[in-house]
Amino acid sequence: MPLFAFSNQKPFAELGDREVLALAIQNEEEDGRIYRDFAAALRDDYPASAGVFDAMAEEESEHRRLLLETFKSRFGDHIPLIRREDVRGFIRRKPVWMSRSFDIDAMRERAASMEAEAANFYRRAAARSTDPDVRKLLGDLADIEAGHEDLAHKLEADIDKDERDEERETARRRFVLQIVQPGLIGLMDGSVSTLAPLFAAAFATQDSHATFLVGLAASVGAGISMGFAEALSDDGALTGRGHPWLRGLVSGMMTAIGGIGHTIPYLIPNFTIATTLAIVVVAVELWAIAYIRARYMDTPFLRAAFQIVVGGLLVFAAGIIIGNA
Repeated sequence: MPLFAFSNQKPFAELGDREVLALAIQNEEEDGRIYRDFAAALRDDYPASAGVFDAMAEEESEHRRLLLETFKSRFGDHIPLIRREDVRGFIRRKPVWMSRSFDIDAMRERAASMEAEAANFYRRAAARSTDPDVRKLLGDLADIEAGHEDLAHKLEADIDKDERDEERETARRRFVLQIVQPGLIGLMDGSVSTLAPLFAAAFATQDSHATFLVGLAASVGAGISMGFAEALSDDGALTGRGHPWLRGLVSGMMTAIGGIGHTIPYLIPNFTIATTLAIVVVAVELWAIAYIRARYMDTPFLRAAFQIVVGGLLVFAAGIIIGNA
């Protein structure tokens, strides 16, 4: 298979100045489009960073103009179609439209990688060129692109502190809406709602294995139910809560985890030890829920702990009463 793929590609070492310039023109054009795509994706929530990416796209356009002028002066108006995939080992770019989410830090890291790759390309091309003017242009572009390798810091430096703080707050709110909230809802539901069936089965059967099966079934069932309920609640377009299936996945997984946490101790054959450990796990789960609510939902820790503990104790008591009935 690799031999077949390589048969349709030409080694970079076999390209002449004409092919290298044509390839560089396409590279600058595509990189400029990617930066504009970044800017378009960020404009509503991160206008300052979008402006920086717009400026970078303009810079790529200027590089393309210089390359075009040099190409026309040396080889005429016709530029051959040389695609990136036609050259073995050449730079590959994943299209922005294929990305499901647009994380600003990931975009900054990708931009820095793009600039470093472009600098390496120009450096290698300049070393091979036999034309003084072409060699000088490629060397200059290599220096320019190399100066952008630390792009993450450049993007931060080019943005006003207030705007940067606002963008970070926007990112935090988005993380809370799309990840923390559905995850917290799921964890609360899984940890609390499965207490009653688990401990009812425990005290009714006094059997670790049977209790484990009941707890596992309750946890998985609650996770599936909660996941679908969250995914179908809204499409996230108006609320800004993100892709519904992502929320559903997060909520469903955390629901199942919340129930399985205090179910796992019943893998221990000794019923008394298993039940004691399960109660300890429940206490840790309730503390974790209270901490997350205090950390991300601006709820005072004591109030959050009181609300969660009271609810958990009521459900726990219901399970014990029903199990001993």
